[in-house]
Amino acid sequence: MIQELIDITCTLLLLNPDFTTAWNVRKELILSGTLNPLKDLHLGKLALTKFPKSPETWIHRRWVLQQLIQENSLPSLVTKGNLGAAPVERIHRLVQEEMNICSEAAGRYPSNYNAWSHRIWVLQHLGKLTVKVLLDELSSTKYWVSMHVSDHSGFHYRQFLLKSLIGRTVTDNNVLVQNQMVNEQNPSLQKEEESAGAEAACAEEQSVDLPRRLEEELELCTELIDTYPGHETLWCHRRRVFYLQHHLSNKLPLLSAVVSSVDSSDETLNNSHHSPATSHMAQAMDVDGLNESSSKQGYTQETKRLKRAPMQDSLGPEMEYRFIDKVLSTCRDVDQARFATAYRKWLLTFLGQ
Repeated sequence: MIQELIDITCTLLLLNPDFTTAWNVRKELILSGTLNPLKDLHLGKLALTKFPKSPETWIHRRWVLQQLIQENSLPSLVTKGNLGAAPVERIHRLVQEEMNICSEAAGRYPSNYNAWSHRIWVLQHLGKLTVKVLLDELSSTKYWVSMHVSDHSGFHYRQFLLKSLIGRTVTDNNVLVQNQMVNEQNPSLQKEEESAGAEAACAEEQSVDLPRRLEEELELCTELIDTYPGHETLWCHRRRVFYLQHHLSNKLPLLSAVVSSVDSSDETLNNSHHSPATSHMAQAMDVDGLNESSSKQGYTQETKRLKRAPMQDSLGPEMEYRFIDKVLSTCRDVDQARFATAYRKWLLTFLGQ
């Protein structure tokens, strides 16, 4: 009887994956332990090949993944050969499988918001939005969006990745600054914390150059706009990237100021015989990480990275205006000129606030 129910719901969902009642029956079978959740993941994958935008299929897929997470049942339920590895590696491969399914569904249906939303959910709940995962996703989706220049959902996903990368990195940097301030006030705690957590906290973050990442995204926009004129999606994406760039340039100076004030107070205590001008010049050189004596003063590589001067805010708008002028002077596409003009108006409004 139960096997017949499983077969009937399977057939119904392959014909109509938005049949909510059938999915709910399978949920009850999973909760009762009768049905292996991984079979529903496979069924959903098959349904998405024919109906890539089916909202009920994506909803049920997230529910199944959530059950696997909450019950911590991955080690016992994973039986397929491609997932038969260590628990951490199983989760990694499961995430990779979900990414592939999302990419295939997005390729079958343009602007597949459901597929990209599911991809974001997987990153948040399985990938944990680590910096490595975010960077890998930026790299892996670059070619896809280059081949789908009118897909708003795909570019929105890259905006989510950039925003998450900024939030994750700046948050970790704030923690690093707070720890440094505590260590300055309690030198006895510094040695204990350095040996235990310094390498773990900084190994993943030290290679992230946020201003450069945003510049590369703007370069991608420039290349695509020049190659594929008249696509509004590209101009909308450029607005968002410039907004993030502007937001980052306003956020990092505050962080650098905190670090500089901590180091300035320490410099005053240890080198009170120097003149204020000399101390200021030495500190300015430390900000750029060019002073060799900074290593003797106990500065870490992470502190230098935090104190690097962020990109100048005035340079970004100037380059954008030059790009707009170049587009308007060379393009022959009416839509391209209209989008460029609208972008310039947006810049004037945004920067005038």
